[in-house]
Amino acid sequence: MAATQTITKIATVQADGVEVFYRTAGPADAPTVVLLHGLPSSSHMFRNLIPLLATRYRVVAPDLPGFGFTQIPAERDYKYTFAGLAQTFGAFVDALSLTRFAVYIFDYGAPTGFRFALDRPHAIAAIVSQNGNAYTEGLGRSFWAQVEKLWASGAQEDREALRPLLELPATQWQYHNASPHPEAIPPEAFHLDQALMDRPGNKEIQLDLFQDYGSNVKLYPQFQEYLRASGVPVLTAWGKADEIFVAPGAEAFKKDVRKLETRWLDAGHFALETNEQQVAEWMFEFFDKCEVFAA
Repeated sequence: MAATQTITKIATVQADGVEVFYRTAGPADAPTVVLLHGLPSSSHMFRNLIPLLATRYRVVAPDLPGFGFTQIPAERDYKYTFAGLAQTFGAFVDALSLTRFAVYIFDYGAPTGFRFALDRPHAIAAIVSQNGNAYTEGLGRSFWAQVEKLWASGAQEDREALRPLLELPATQWQYHNASPHPEAIPPEAFHLDQALMDRPGNKEIQLDLFQDYGSNVKLYPQFQEYLRASGVPVLTAWGKADEIFVAPGAEAFKKDVRKLETRWLDAGHFALETNEQQVAEWMFEFFDKCEVFAA
């Protein structure tokens, strides 16, 4: 019986006028952990973590709009902003009747999760932040300087200058950079990301989200106030050599989180790749120690 609980299933659900694709595993009556991916990936990035966590939890990992296999009808006229992603995520949570859960946030999953938490602070039992940023200290200058230029100007030429970040060399770099064993990272991971990003119109979606990310930075003080006021436990499992969301972003949680555990992975941005077993063990230990799912 236990072995069947680790089988990952795929499904879709209608939420916010969107057909949200998601992966799920684990007992339906177990405590729930929701996994939120980032750019340029999807729930596929959690393919190895899901069955590990599902031995103890109900695990749910959606593809955010614009990513993976989530489908949006043309007539929906979807606006690709982080406010939009958070709204759709909230509708997804409601569609699955999830009322309280721990959330794993990575990259774009962080502002999506934090925006949701601002509206429903009591829904979040704990946060696992794997390079999921909420502080200006965490913005790596070498990466974000060119994006900030677009925020300031809104100019088409600055938008076009970001297109190389959406091509295969950049996608592969996000997976391989600072990994001590890049040869161990399955190439289908970044090739799938790229194939989905190469679909007609998808790169315009990604450029829209680059341009809108500045709205998240403006909300960082509210995210931090939520962390202080809620007392939510936070585990950071951070790729210490990430050049996009740098290590000081993990350290900064110390300013606002009362129940904090800081863990470092010898990795870059996609720190979960090849480290799934370690991250799962840290999550089990942290949730138990903080009694995250105590009745």
